[in-house]
Amino acid sequence: MNATVKHSEERLMKVLLAPVISEKATFVAEKNEQVVFRVMPDATKLEIKAAVELLFKVQVESVQVLNRQGKQKRSGRFTGRRNHVRQAYVSLKPGQEINFTEEAK
Repeated sequence: MNATVKHSEERLMKVLLAPVISEKATFVAEKNEQVVFRVMPDATKLEIKAAVELLFKVQVESVQVLNRQGKQKRSGRFTGRRNHVRQAYVSLKPGQEINFTEEAK
């Protein structure tokens, strides 16, 4: 599966929506050297890998993706639903790291 696939740089800039900063994401980052991102609902693993490598200049070992269903919520007699979320768990190669606490320049 080492076929080099060309993705448009414009598309890769839009694939990653935001890093997930939560207790679980922090625990996974420390234990497994993985970083968690919210990604577009139609993003593929190869696109996510290419986007992380392009934006953060790191080497990605593997990508695991999960689709989380939005919770059912009620306000009075009306029911609604939160948006569905797609998350990517990105494993970095040993010695690589992404630091979100640095100031953006």
